[in-house]
Formats: sequence, C-alpha cells, structure tokens
Amino acid sequence: MARNNRVLLPEARQALDSFKYEVANELGLAEKVKSKGWENMTSRECGSVGGLMVKKMIEQAESMLSSKQ
Repeated sequence: MARNNRVLLPEARQALDSFKYEVANELGLAEKVKSKGWENMTSRECGSVGGLMVKKMIEQAESMLSSKQ
C-alpha cells in the first residue's frame, strides 16, 4: 500500500528528517538505522520514533501556547 506522506512546507522536510534521527538516537536506535536503513526497521521501532516525535511536538506547541498567555 502506497503512503501519501506529504510535507506541506517543502523546506520543513530536512528539519523533520533531522528530528527523526535525533529521536532515534534518544531511543538507542541510531546505529541500527545507520547500518540497516529505515526500510529494515521493525514497525514497533518506527512507531516508537514517530510516537515520540508527536509527543515532543505536542509538548512544544503547548509550551508555546502557555507562554503567550
């Protein structure tokens, strides 16, 4: 099944990729990603990276909102 993961701002793609590798490093998966590539990671590992990315983005957005009040 083809995925349609479009980034609305093309210039944000590099930032998201960097963020993905940063999170993988935090989870101890950076070396495995470098040696095997994302396509050979398990669904659980990729889900962990994506889940933590979303969690951090939500925390950042909440922090920005609370600082404006």
